[in-house]
Amino acid sequence: MRNLSTRNVTLHAFNWHYTDILDNLDSIRAAGYGAILVPPILYSDPRGDQWWQRYQPKDYRVLLSHLGGKRDLENLIAACHNGTPRLRVYADLVINHMANEDRPDRFNFPGEAELERYKHESALYEENRLYGDLSQGLFSPWDFNHAGEIEGHEWGDRGAVQFQNLSGLPDLKDSDWVLQQQHLMVTALVRMGFDGFRIDAIKHITERMIDNLGDNPEFREQFWFGEVLTGSDRDEEVFLEPFLRETHMAAYDFPLFQTLRQAFSPAGSLRTLAKPQDQGNALFWNRAVTFVVNHDIPHNDGFRSWLLDHQDEQLAYAYILGRDGGIPLVYSDHNESHFAKDTDRWLDAYKRPELAAMIQFHNAVHGQPMAVLYETDVLLIFRRGAEGIVAINKSGADQWAEINTWGLTNPGNYQDLVHRHSMTLSGNQFPLFVPPRTAQMWLVESAIAQE
Repeated sequence: MRNLSTRNVTLHAFNWHYTDILDNLDSIRAAGYGAILVPPILYSDPRGDQWWQRYQPKDYRVLLSHLGGKRDLENLIAACHNGTPRLRVYADLVINHMANEDRPDRFNFPGEAELERYKHESALYEENRLYGDLSQGLFSPWDFNHAGEIEGHEWGDRGAVQFQNLSGLPDLKDSDWVLQQQHLMVTALVRMGFDGFRIDAIKHITERMIDNLGDNPEFREQFWFGEVLTGSDRDEEVFLEPFLRETHMAAYDFPLFQTLRQAFSPAGSLRTLAKPQDQGNALFWNRAVTFVVNHDIPHNDGFRSWLLDHQDEQLAYAYILGRDGGIPLVYSDHNESHFAKDTDRWLDAYKRPELAAMIQFHNAVHGQPMAVLYETDVLLIFRRGAEGIVAINKSGADQWAEINTWGLTNPGNYQDLVHRHSMTLSGNQFPLFVPPRTAQMWLVESAIAQE
């Protein structure tokens, strides 16, 4: 048997109820995942069924939302850690801002009405209390930046993005009090058993706030990654490069994502995916969380143009799950998108047979070196160590390639895990046929037996 601890593919269980995740752990494990990113866990309106409610926290000291409460999270963590294989659990944390609420005391959190609710429903809130004294407020107007909204021309200004409001959301200062509360909150979450944290909207957060958590030696055992959203070389220069210099955290690999988008466009070339890191088009392997779609892209009108074609999305998953480097993140939702064309597009995507096959390949060759065997504008073939071959044809026509078999198990019987085809590889050169708009992930049968 292979070492199952090498599994690192992460399921983004977007907006799932915690009990839904718990009920589906068997299928999550069977699909090959090594970790689960759970939706934002800090207190938000328990009656708010809209997904964006989870990104508007009301109090750090309470774990309660429409998706469940503290006890549900404790049960989920225990089941993930105690089952075989062990699954890591990452929490999505929103610390840049608090909820945008229409009330007279909108810069007091949780606010007078919530403090009264805590008092009158004391058993409920005590059961879901993470830390602290719920009879007192957490933040006051002194704890927020009051520099106004980020205007259109200011989105390329790092200072404006860090110290001004994002879409009306009250922007927290990196004051000693705020940092102390964030430290207490994360300390309590680590004690609960969380293995890592995603930091939402991290390009809006100062280095001081990041250092207090992700770069704090107390929390180095946890896996930290941030959403440094970039859409251009200029964005990468202003936001991503400083982030990578100033922190030790991993980040969403937006450079690779933008390279994928271009490569799969009609005029794009798969050659750009042969060695993207060498051209500065991908993050280093140990700092990258790779993805094909994340929750912001389908749910925000300004990003929907970034969505890949349905089939290109599958081919791109074959690439990020077949290549060497990064921690792949797989998005799966419950039809939160309000666009009719998205219906069922990502519903239960995490366990679709073709995606599970790609994860099986990833787990089998994890840590083995990647070498490009063949590349054209429309066809890319590479091997992973001696056991695996990935072939991606983005064109609408059949493609043939003569590949050099040096370094591969030869002779060897291979199976395409995606389509369940078999082949026997032999000789110094081998002809490989790749049908149009398909990806093949060939694994030597002896490696399949060890899975």
